[in-house]
Amino acid sequence: MKYRTLGKTNFSISEVSLGTWQLGGKWGTPFDHKDAMDTLAAAYDHGVNFFDTADGYQGGKSERAVGEFVRSHPDVHFTTKIGRKEEPLSIEHFNPANLTRYVEESLKNMKVDSLDMVLLHCPPMPTYYMPETFFTMDKLKKEGKIKNYGVSVERVEEGIKALSYDISAVEIIFNMFRLRPADLFFNLAKHANVGILARVPLASGLLTGKYTKDTKFAPEDHRTTNRNGQLFDKGETFSGVDYLTGVKAADELKRRLGTDNLAAMALRFILMYDAVSGVIPGASNPTQIDRNTTAADLPALTDEQLDVVRDVYDKYIKNPVEYLW
Repeated sequence: MKYRTLGKTNFSISEVSLGTWQLGGKWGTPFDHKDAMDTLAAAYDHGVNFFDTADGYQGGKSERAVGEFVRSHPDVHFTTKIGRKEEPLSIEHFNPANLTRYVEESLKNMKVDSLDMVLLHCPPMPTYYMPETFFTMDKLKKEGKIKNYGVSVERVEEGIKALSYDISAVEIIFNMFRLRPADLFFNLAKHANVGILARVPLASGLLTGKYTKDTKFAPEDHRTTNRNGQLFDKGETFSGVDYLTGVKAADELKRRLGTDNLAAMALRFILMYDAVSGVIPGASNPTQIDRNTTAADLPALTDEQLDVVRDVYDKYIKNPVEYLW
């Protein structure tokens, strides 16, 4: 495993870290605490020292599991996201009173004295024009309740606007099916010394290359329920790519890149960008940890392989994905 500095935090984090949306259970299945702790331990054994969670994941159970693990492993860093655990989502969730309450609740959930990093969890665009939101985070940082803060965003323009504030990191969807952040945002973030965490790196599993037109997902799985944005931003599911189009594009990537392990190559592709501090694929069991962490050991993609990625993107994905996010 290799390590990179996460923006202004000066944390040295594993290139391949761990997202915990599905920790301890697959999307739509019950949380299992033992599976969660085994997955965190497997990640740590592979050199992973950074976990991404959120107060709303599994009703706080993900936060509690990550908190339990980091308390016994002081060399591990983490971020938690706040602002989306109460429905329906509104800008009021990001006002000073609510943000302060959410931070206090996360401290209690994780049983720590200070949160390494807090990300505002995909706030609506008007939030970025509410400076009191960000000044509240500055205040919480000064009080020692949080060490760093940033934002998790849906759109590139939100990340750009967030750079107006004293943030340390931006979490943004970036993968072989979502290239616009590299074209428009990465250099700006790098210049501002703001770390980038690449989320949804496998496009909800499409970029494993294992799905077919006949693949079925659980009824409660967001890959079943949110394909058209019924529950939250459509871009969170398959990166906003039409499912059958994504299957076709992933099959072409496998063929033209000459790989049976598209997932690892897709993660390695993200790590080609030095503005990226870490990539945070999810895992619901230790086996998936093995798959994901091999990406750090792969050779860099060649210029010809990078051309293939861009060509498949332009052919299948760019319209309409690039114009929406």
